[in-house]
Amino acid sequence: MKSVALNNTRLVVALLAAGAIGGAGVGAFNAAHTSAMAALLPATVASAPATPMALPDFSQITERYGPAVVNISVTGTTKVSNDSSQAQGDDDDGMPSDPFFEFFRRFQQGQGGPGAGRGGQQEMPTRGQGSGFIVSADGIILTNAHVVKGAKEVTVKLTDRREFRAKVLGADPKTDVAVIKIDAKNLPVATLGKTSELKVGEWVLAIGSPFGFENTVTAGVVSAKGRSLPDDSAVPFIQTDVAINPGNSGGPLFNTRGEVVGINSQIYTRSGGYQGVSFAIPIDVANKIKNQIVATGKVEHARLGVAVQEVNQTFADSFKLDKPEGALVSTVEKGSPAEKAGLQSGDVIRKVNGQAIVSSGDLPAIIGLASPGDSVKLEIWRQGSAKELTAQLANASDKAVAVAGKSDAASQGKLGLALRPLQPDEKQEAGLDAGLLVQQASGPAALAGVQSGDVLISINGVAVKNVEQVRAMVAKSDKSVALLIQRGDTKIFVPVNLG
Repeated sequence: MKSVALNNTRLVVALLAAGAIGGAGVGAFNAAHTSAMAALLPATVASAPATPMALPDFSQITERYGPAVVNISVTGTTKVSNDSSQAQGDDDDGMPSDPFFEFFRRFQQGQGGPGAGRGGQQEMPTRGQGSGFIVSADGIILTNAHVVKGAKEVTVKLTDRREFRAKVLGADPKTDVAVIKIDAKNLPVATLGKTSELKVGEWVLAIGSPFGFENTVTAGVVSAKGRSLPDDSAVPFIQTDVAINPGNSGGPLFNTRGEVVGINSQIYTRSGGYQGVSFAIPIDVANKIKNQIVATGKVEHARLGVAVQEVNQTFADSFKLDKPEGALVSTVEKGSPAEKAGLQSGDVIRKVNGQAIVSSGDLPAIIGLASPGDSVKLEIWRQGSAKELTAQLANASDKAVAVAGKSDAASQGKLGLALRPLQPDEKQEAGLDAGLLVQQASGPAALAGVQSGDVLISINGVAVKNVEQVRAMVAKSDKSVALLIQRGDTKIFVPVNLG
């Protein structure tokens, strides 16, 4: 179960499961209603050329494309410790009292305790449901990877009530996309659209089985595109306000032309149910993953080899950026494509192949969806000037572009450090050629999160050599400085306000 902090409130990023199809309609506004509304508008607005506003007829979309949506039932087993109630503090049904675990258990694994007895582990049967949609007439179906995770048996139910045993061709946890196949012919097929043509504010439609209610249709609008979630995902999610609940996961998100533009995957929630913020995997992403799985049975992602941080206003001031955008490179892996391309700690990646990097999470989303061996053009900002580099991406295998989470970043503060040069044995232990050891951090440095024993590597991207250099650089800085600190094996930039 994944949880995310938003506005200091813990929220569940709920991976949902269940599915089916169904229909409901929304009528168009009539002309009289439009005229009445225009009469209430200011003269400057009312006098503008009138454009009839009508809601799409979702009943036609559901009737025509709904039969391509399927219900997926999965069964499997999971190992459960017989003494977990004592070790973890279970509630009265013998399962852990963690509400996140309870939500996950109820909607993805079915009910039932771990059984009697103490000591060791035992197999507990699990059951779940999900949605999917047919993308080829010979039985290829797209769904979520988490829907079929750990499944030993997968059953697909069509709208005509026929049921088929399905084979999982492959699943990619990184993008949460899976491909399954049933042995059938001449099946109804969903038409795939292009996420690139989807607009914010556009109407969209979801089909699924929320809470087990089959044939349920919900509708809303696209709230945003290219959302990066703090879950190490390589997906630029579509955010909508379509009602998505446990049961919609893996189901299609349609545009008003009846084209699938996304796969419903996640929600933000405090309660375990829909609260107005839902996320779908772009169909462009899902289709690329599907093609790889069908062709080879596996998925390969590309790797650049950097760890990056968010660029806030303090960092923007420190590095003299015009606005707080981009991905701040804190670590470059040795021997990686990034190192070979000349990327350095302290660089700010602003564009990849001309595509702007606004949030640091945009970088792993772009790189993760490229192919190993692809060459990418990086537009970076280094020590006050723009540069261009070219990197040839490697195979990610089990590695992903790392994003330094907000919990890893130090809070803002000012500056105040007692420093000394590293001794030869300290350099060897830290794996550094240069740096200054923090002997004491008080006042502004302590407020920024710097601690005694940290190693100061650079200021504003410039490697530090001695204490005098640090004093001179801080004296020349107006508002803030960015300190690259190494603590143990981790390197991270710390923004420090000078006041």
